[in-house]
Amino acid sequence: MRVALSEAEGQLSELVRLAEGGDDVVLTRHGQPVVRLVPVKTMPTAEERRRVLEEVRAAGKAAATPGPSAARSQDFLYDEDGLPG
Repeated sequence: MRVALSEAEGQLSELVRLAEGGDDVVLTRHGQPVVRLVPVKTMPTAEERRRVLEEVRAAGKAAATPGPSAARSQDFLYDEDGLPG
């Protein structure tokens, strides 16, 4: 929706309500668009951030595949007597 700046002064509350609801509100001056009203995204709460982190951790854990044991990963560097080969 395009609204002339001079008209918007009298209906600003209504235009803000429309923008918050997802409508595209553009203010014009002399027929040219100059400002778009868009809602400000709210910051997530601590609980929302915690939930997202838990989801990411769970997804990472589910995608992880076991590899070789780190305890024996460098055995090829030593001979049967435990000396560098």
